[in-house]
Amino acid sequence: MSKVLLIDDDVELVGMFQEYLTQEGFDARAVHDGESGAAEALTGLYAIAILDVMMPRMNGLETLRRIRAGSNLPILMLTARGDDTDRIVGLELGADDYVTKPCTPRELTARIRAILRRAQAAPHDGAGPAPLTVGQLTMWPEQRRVSWAGAHLELTSTEFNLLEVLVRHAGKPVSKNQLSELGLGRPMARFDRNIDVHLSSLRRKLGSLADGRSCLQTVYRLGYQLIKE
Repeated sequence: MSKVLLIDDDVELVGMFQEYLTQEGFDARAVHDGESGAAEALTGLYAIAILDVMMPRMNGLETLRRIRAGSNLPILMLTARGDDTDRIVGLELGADDYVTKPCTPRELTARIRAILRRAQAAPHDGAGPAPLTVGQLTMWPEQRRVSWAGAHLELTSTEFNLLEVLVRHAGKPVSKNQLSELGLGRPMARFDRNIDVHLSSLRRKLGSLADGRSCLQTVYRLGYQLIKE
């Protein structure tokens, strides 16, 4: 049973989500302020956290920043309709995805399942398949590990998923919709900046090619491509 942490000061809304998630087989716990939510998220007891942006005292973005300082726990943000700034900042700070409020419990649950499906590693018995290697980049998908030139890279769950898609298609452009379907587990919505923000973060974390270029390139009108040296 996956444990879900709900961090939102709207007690009535959270209660509805909590009840629905419990009926769907999740173990859902709720806290109603950012400081308590960050502390609870850092216990390591949860599979995912649902985090509202608009909270008093310590808002959701500051809460996210505090969680990301100590954990790569998958985080789904709840954002106000039309508030693109909070959405983009949340993704830049390491949120895995977002849902626009108001949303239905069913929609929230579907998004949680999509993130968990991509985030949970397959059991590893020490004799798994060979790693995926492109130039100085090496990935061990079954262990959810990645390195550049032998140095370990810290990636969020979604960054890892998107990078794996690009590695498996190295040398070929991958469309944003493909990346969303394969990396996020959902179709890309209209005006969705999710993929662009995550790929921008990946560029900063990955090393450069011998000629100084980023190994992750934008291909005009086609998507993104991992350069295969």
